[in-house]
Amino acid sequence: MSAPRVLVLSGVGINCERETAAAFQIAGARAETVHTNALVRDPGRIDAARIVVFPGGFAFGDRLGAGQALANRIRHRKTGSGRPLLSELKRFLKAGGYLLGICNGFQVLAKLGLLPDTGGDGRQEAALAENESGRFEDRWCRLGPAARGAAAALGALGPMELPVRHREGRLVLRDDAVREAVVEAGLNWLTYLAADGGPAASYPANPSGTELGCAGLVDPTGHVFGLMPHPEAYVSVYTHYNWPRRCREGLETEREADGLRLIRAFVRLVSKDEDPPRGGKEEP
Repeated sequence: MSAPRVLVLSGVGINCERETAAAFQIAGARAETVHTNALVRDPGRIDAARIVVFPGGFAFGDRLGAGQALANRIRHRKTGSGRPLLSELKRFLKAGGYLLGICNGFQVLAKLGLLPDTGGDGRQEAALAENESGRFEDRWCRLGPAARGAAAALGALGPMELPVRHREGRLVLRDDAVREAVVEAGLNWLTYLAADGGPAASYPANPSGTELGCAGLVDPTGHVFGLMPHPEAYVSVYTHYNWPRRCREGLETEREADGLRLIRAFVRLVSKDEDPPRGGKEEP
């Protein structure tokens, strides 16, 4: 099986594309960064990829709220095909492709209605609002990936530690019906953990005050993922804030860094089919 091709978006204030592409490259993928303008001009570049990644950063300076301006651009601006980029992305998904949004990228996917999309109609059901602390949070968090639901295809990852760095990471779901659907279908695939190993309800273990202790969502198809922590920032054991102690205690000699483990899981997931997605039905 050949290495899957990954397209990592860049430009317009996105600033984590290099480390994200490098992390996927280390994990065994063929990663390419592509400016959003280039993708608008030639959306057919998506078809050669297995996964399109929306990295972290500050797209358009968060002028209209985190991720909103980029989401508007994707939803409304016509591409070289004559259709909005959102239609091209939906075509890509229908053909078997995957989308991943990290931090600001997660905010964009939520604003586009691609996450959690419990109704399957593309209506916006969630947003990432300002942290309850009212400030930018830059800290390491313990996380628990779900073992059920659409994200179970990532495999048994076990608890992990990853850094977060955001001001708007508090998940707000549209209503009780969406919340119940997220819980019932197991779409809350990544959860902040408290010291006792259960979902974290309070600060600082839950750095944003997010609903359900949610650090990441997946859509019902298992092809659209979003998470607020930054796995690309922890691909080496030596980038953990407390690596000397962890190495002394053997915590970093038994397995690779948690961020790289998670990205490897995505590479395995999108490698299930050798051929890139092609020929999905066109969206209007």
